[in-house]
Amino acid sequence: MVNVNKLKGKIVENGLTINEVADKIGIDRSTLYRKIGNNCDTLSIKEANKIVEVLNLSCEEAVSIFFASNVA
Repeated sequence: MVNVNKLKGKIVENGLTINEVADKIGIDRSTLYRKIGNNCDTLSIKEANKIVEVLNLSCEEAVSIFFASNVA
């Protein structure tokens, strides 16, 4: 499960909007809004990697955002 609040916070910290992130990763803004609103359940690995690059996230930040729930 993705930590959507942390993802949105990192977008804001980088001075970007969801629209700008969508443009930078090459998807329509409405698609990204829908994916984020859906707990990022349909976010592909490729899209997540592009978001990590755009937001310049460290490995720890990326893991804390994209792997928010504990795995048994």
